[in-house]
Amino acid sequence: MTVFFIHQNFPAQYLHLVCRLAANRKNKVFFITQADHSEIPGVKKVVYKPAAQPVSTCHPYTAAFDAAVRNGDAVAHTCRQLRNRHIVPDVVLGHCGWGETLFVKDVFPDAPLLTYFEFFYHSHGADVGFDPEFSPHSEGDGARLNIRNAVNRLSFAATDWGHTPTRWQRSLFPVDMQSRISLLHEGVDTRTIKPDSNAWLKLARGNQVLSGKDEVITYVARNLEPYRGFHIFMRALPEILRRRPQAQVIIVGGSGISYGDPPRFGGTYRQAMLAEVGDQLDKERVHFVGQVPYHFYLNILQISSLHIHLTYPFVLSWSFLEAMSAGCLMLASSTAPVREVLRDRENGLLVDFFSIGEICDRVDEALEHPDGMQALRDAARATIVENFDTRSVMLPKWEKLLKDMALHKFPAALPPDPGLATLTGLR
Repeated sequence: MTVFFIHQNFPAQYLHLVCRLAANRKNKVFFITQADHSEIPGVKKVVYKPAAQPVSTCHPYTAAFDAAVRNGDAVAHTCRQLRNRHIVPDVVLGHCGWGETLFVKDVFPDAPLLTYFEFFYHSHGADVGFDPEFSPHSEGDGARLNIRNAVNRLSFAATDWGHTPTRWQRSLFPVDMQSRISLLHEGVDTRTIKPDSNAWLKLARGNQVLSGKDEVITYVARNLEPYRGFHIFMRALPEILRRRPQAQVIIVGGSGISYGDPPRFGGTYRQAMLAEVGDQLDKERVHFVGQVPYHFYLNILQISSLHIHLTYPFVLSWSFLEAMSAGCLMLASSTAPVREVLRDRENGLLVDFFSIGEICDRVDEALEHPDGMQALRDAARATIVENFDTRSVMLPKWEKLLKDMALHKFPAALPPDPGLATLTGLR
């Protein structure tokens, strides 16, 4: 089987599936991407570059749309080059968020296209307006987000089938789109990401060594920003440190922006929050480690006494599921789609995203009685193993869908998810 993957950031969400398919020498795996770094054995990476986007007088709402069209056009050109070399896919998979799948069917009309639909934007009930401090409502939200969703809608019209990783994310899409979007997560490698009572790590500052015997509070995000509750976490930290005099805090994440807008006051959110609460922190116990190698990140999860995960109602974080797989004691915000996976006092602890007092109380409770929390740790890992394990749960589903699609066999139309109102408050 010849399979094309399309994603600007190789290999992104497709890592596990790409590796599985490439391991079978009967498959020919191509990956069309903008990322000219890293390689996977057995995968032919094809790098494309979209045409430069000139300074434009177009409406601000359409700038991202123009970029998406340029991406789609460049991918289509790359596909035509492959077709001219008589390389034709049996099935194509691609993420639609940046417009890359828009014109694939124009080049390969007979090749089934499976598209990743990650998020459908709403002006109420999801991320926009959730946090008035950093994500306020504005009069133009509806129009701006309608244009942003145009790529979703056009991509849907140009695909054979779609998938999205969580029930809540699927529920955000219009009912007519849900009919052809399967619930299919990329999976978690639970054999690698697992508890290890012997784990330890050495911090660069002072060569301090920490292990599971220490009281370690962990926080992880790709970047330290409001969408992942960094500002709330930092405001709770002075009281947490006061109550927990032996606690060490490890904060993983870069200073860039993954979601939302950069600080309107300039600089980074880390700088802003240190300016706000830094003089209240014991800096010998607070460790900003930046973006770290994967093995170091895994060790951080394995020595964690309590892992704090705060998020707007937005896409489900990989680190959230990986922390559960590592057997972390989870304290997470009661926001969708977190509640889809985490149940309060069954496999973790839920708190109000905005309640610093509740966060501090729950941290104190969890760390004061660590032995009584082991059942939550075990249940957190069991949740991931049973529902998200890459090898035993998710890859078989992916492989079946791909084999069926290569034979032009598509699932029956799916019913809409009634969870939209119950999980988000949308009506």
